[in-house]
Amino acid sequence: MKNAAPKAIAVSHVIDDVMRGDRGRLLAGLISRLRDFQLAEDALQEASISALKHWGRAGVPHDPVAWLMKVGLNKGIDIIRVRQREARKSDDLAAVSLSHRENDTPDTIPDERLRLIFTCCHPALEEKSRVALTLRTVCNLTTRKIAAAFLDSEKTMGQRLSRAKAKIRAKGIGFFVPEPDQWPDRLGTVLSTLYLIFTTGYINEDVGPRGLCQEGIFLVRLLRHLHAGEPEIEGALALMLLTEARRPARIDADGAMVPIEEQDQKLWRSDYIAEAQDLLEKAIKQRQPGPFQIKAAIADCHIMRPKPDWRQMSLLYQSLWAFEPTPVIALNWAVVICEAGHAELALRKLNELQRDLHDFQPWYAAQAHILEKLGQPLEARSAYEDAILRAPNCASRKFLTRKLESLKSTHLGS
Repeated sequence: MKNAAPKAIAVSHVIDDVMRGDRGRLLAGLISRLRDFQLAEDALQEASISALKHWGRAGVPHDPVAWLMKVGLNKGIDIIRVRQREARKSDDLAAVSLSHRENDTPDTIPDERLRLIFTCCHPALEEKSRVALTLRTVCNLTTRKIAAAFLDSEKTMGQRLSRAKAKIRAKGIGFFVPEPDQWPDRLGTVLSTLYLIFTTGYINEDVGPRGLCQEGIFLVRLLRHLHAGEPEIEGALALMLLTEARRPARIDADGAMVPIEEQDQKLWRSDYIAEAQDLLEKAIKQRQPGPFQIKAAIADCHIMRPKPDWRQMSLLYQSLWAFEPTPVIALNWAVVICEAGHAELALRKLNELQRDLHDFQPWYAAQAHILEKLGQPLEARSAYEDAILRAPNCASRKFLTRKLESLKSTHLGS
């Protein structure tokens, strides 16, 4: 009995390690067989509880992942038997059982995570639900952490996840990788979802090993591993790495955001930059241009020294516009036009976007910057104040406040 507690703790650590590293693979495998997100999650939870008991008594098996898959599938079948006993379910049960018998050895457990990612990111789901479901199932983030990232309550996020799973079941959304003719459209939805995970972490200034920026990078790396050679996946990964490379230089000692042009490049992660540039080069050589490749190329131009290549960035935005003719792309393009020496043209383009972007904080920040460039301090001051009120985080707010104070000091003598 003296050794029971330490042994139980050791087994618990093993289960935690397996879940941290392989939960996504296990869950994907169970969903592919049981055809139900919630049922697969319940079955895996039951298998984990069984592992605590059996591994503590008999020892950890040679292949813990295979053990959990086999027991999880048995648990799922048991749950089906309890929930649905009517005759019309017998065929489904037989199919599940057959799948189990054919796939209960370690070497034949396939990696189904690519299918899981495409299912979680299905366009029939709301954007926020796609993000939440991907983080929960593929990344094993808790509902509480996902809720915190979106400033929701844990209860609200739990309900959102439940609705997403129910919608997948009700609409009969298939657990599969799209056919070749559907691949471009569905891949775009997947990459947009994964990039939104990354940008949510970027805006929220998350830190630590399980920050959303790192989760976004992990997911795109996984997607590339599961479907190698796709140029848009390489472009998305390059874009995230180029952005993440600048994290150490992005905030100064006072907690204010530092513009890319003013950052200390010695603080940048050169390994991320080198990897991103290599990925981008490989993607471009395939001559299949897409929006993420173009955005990555823009990010690469932005970090050029001694100064960004604004002219090349403007040309790239022109190419990007053909893929994404959106007000946000137009806004970013206007800022680049300003930096390229055409501030009056940039202001005209910005004013054309006011109706579409009147609630979008970057529009006010861009307006303030361009008005200051044009020597219109009173108008710039008002725009800075509007931008500060809408700032998405503390670092941005401090940077804009500093710009406003400098403007007041220079032009108003106060």
